[in-house]
Amino acid sequence: MNSPKQLSKDPEFKSIIRKQSASWLIILGIIFIATNLRAPLTSVGPLVGLIRDNMHLSNTLAGMITTLPLLAFAFFSPFVPKLGRKFGVELIILISIILLTFGIILRSLSGVTNLYIGTAILGLAISVCNVLLPSLIKREFPKRIGMMTGVYSISMNLFGAIASGISVPIAMGLGYGWQGALGIWGILSLVSILFWFPQMKYRYLEPPTTHNQTAQKNVNLWRSGLAWQVTLFMGLQSMVFYVLIAWLPEMLKQQGISSDQSGWLLSIMQLALLPFTFIVPVIAGRMSSQRTLVTIMEILLLTGTLGLLYGSANLIILWIILLGIGGGFAFGLSMMFFGLRTENAHQAADLSGMAQSVGYLLAAIGPTLFGYLHDVTDSWTAPLLILVGASVLLFIVGLGAARDRYVGNAR
Repeated sequence: MNSPKQLSKDPEFKSIIRKQSASWLIILGIIFIATNLRAPLTSVGPLVGLIRDNMHLSNTLAGMITTLPLLAFAFFSPFVPKLGRKFGVELIILISIILLTFGIILRSLSGVTNLYIGTAILGLAISVCNVLLPSLIKREFPKRIGMMTGVYSISMNLFGAIASGISVPIAMGLGYGWQGALGIWGILSLVSILFWFPQMKYRYLEPPTTHNQTAQKNVNLWRSGLAWQVTLFMGLQSMVFYVLIAWLPEMLKQQGISSDQSGWLLSIMQLALLPFTFIVPVIAGRMSSQRTLVTIMEILLLTGTLGLLYGSANLIILWIILLGIGGGFAFGLSMMFFGLRTENAHQAADLSGMAQSVGYLLAAIGPTLFGYLHDVTDSWTAPLLILVGASVLLFIVGLGAARDRYVGNAR
């Protein structure tokens, strides 16, 4: 038996330790990157009334604050897989987090121009991570896609929920205004840059992993019915989520709930979805078909939305929790479909790029359309009826996306 001193000099032992260290570092890196992917967006919803009044914006223009990042996701996502393959996934993610920090700071400065340009920049930065992280997980953890997708999802949504809850207290309670409440998230993105730097070191010390990279197939995703079903599922679930993020506090305020309380109710919705963004991917990864999970998701979303429309105001917290759990099911499934419906990391990146391009273009319509309909009707009934229709469509395409198949061929 080799002594500890001899083992420490053994090249094979050193390689094992280095790989284990790199594995833990990439897990930490993924967690910290994920914490930045919703907080800069979900912090806007509770503050949209303050921003609108301070900047003298209409509801339609206020909705554009949420819509702009979604448009950035839509138009930039198709180019992200090619950038990742050409320059390396780790480097592109690092650059995107640096840009995210710049966008957060710019958005928090005075002026309508800075508000919208900063929002667009942070949208471009987040779109890179949205596309590349699922393919990075498939490449680095091919046998633990469900577990790692759950870790990634819960990190993202936990900080999204925190951001919604503390935005108004920071802005009004601490007196930092909406600029301070939005700008504080630049600190988190700066910390994430520090945690991602080690990936550059290990990326160039070790050759990239090759799990599932054999027998690459060129698949035209734009002609794949399954790819379109995954894309529409991604878009519709995103539209439902971002509409609620943008306008739920305003809907609740019209029912007599204060700004502070409505912000915390939005946080409760996101906290309700948290366990399921972890549990659903793990369960989905062990199922050949995910149609049962899609059906449960639909029941939850429809009950929650119809409850907001026609249910008792005394049960408002129940409707919000049901919406949160349904959203957790939808988000977890959409993230898993990128890995489950593809055969390798390149396909996963391409499907992620397609789904987030077309999907977020669809999602971008939601917040602005809701703001416009509210301006026209002075009511939230028509927007909520559209949300009901979107939930039904989500169920239909979800049943197709949940089939036990790969894009391009039957399994």
